Amino acid sequence: MRNIKMLVEYDGTAYAGFQRQAAGLRTIQGEIEDRLASLTGERVTLYGAGRTDAGVHALGQVINFHTACSIPAARFVPALNNGLPDDIAILDSAEVPEDFHARSSAKRKTYSYRIWRSARKPVFERHTVYRYAHQLDIKMMMRAVPHLLGEHDFSCFQAIGAKVKTNTRVIHEAVLEEEGDLLVFTVTADGFLYKMVRNITGTLLEIGIGKHTGDWLIELLQSRQRSLAGPTAPAEGLFLVRVDY
Repeated sequence: MRNIKMLVEYDGTAYAGFQRQAAGLRTIQGEIEDRLASLTGERVTLYGAGRTDAGVHALGQVINFHTACSIPAARFVPALNNGLPDDIAILDSAEVPEDFHARSSAKRKTYSYRIWRSARKPVFERHTVYRYAHQLDIKMMMRAVPHLLGEHDFSCFQAIGAKVKTNTRVIHEAVLEEEGDLLVFTVTADGFLYKMVRNITGTLLEIGIGKHTGDWLIELLQSRQRSLAGPTAPAEGLFLVRVDY
């Protein structure tokens, strides 16, 4: 058996997330697995670095699968792209060691969240940004971001009901930048809790509208209470940008 690693880009708007689900629901995994089955004659199982939710996008999702077929690794790129929907693209493909696993071998992941601040409706960007109409104190939001860095218990940003062994994660980099009409929050960590980035973004927006100061984020992290943090930002603004191994 060969182990094939691929780099994938997709617009998640039309999908019920990355992971294959009940019959009738379109998923990224399902679309790629079905196309692979027609190419290889095998029913393969994909493993993704991140199980992005419904409506979430990816610029650099990493997947892997095992196959006994003899198709050269590089040929999977054009072969898959010719049959996949226009909102999914395979960017690269290579054969990797047997023990490589897209999720468990990952060392760091980077996500970005895009907030649209212009009065102009984002006609062409509408599925890939969160349109936020309120005035924001960007400097106050930027003041809050460094408090996220380092190792913390991020329970206050974990979706209610999620179950993990530990809520402790290490955020290596976090930055909030203005890019024209966009406000972009980018964060790199050793891992993320369920909906963690969207919950952090919702909290930063509450700081931006003056509900809290930037330093309040320290108290919030110490509280470990999800009920005290901001709302979950919508899925459409979130991108899985990169996975490091």
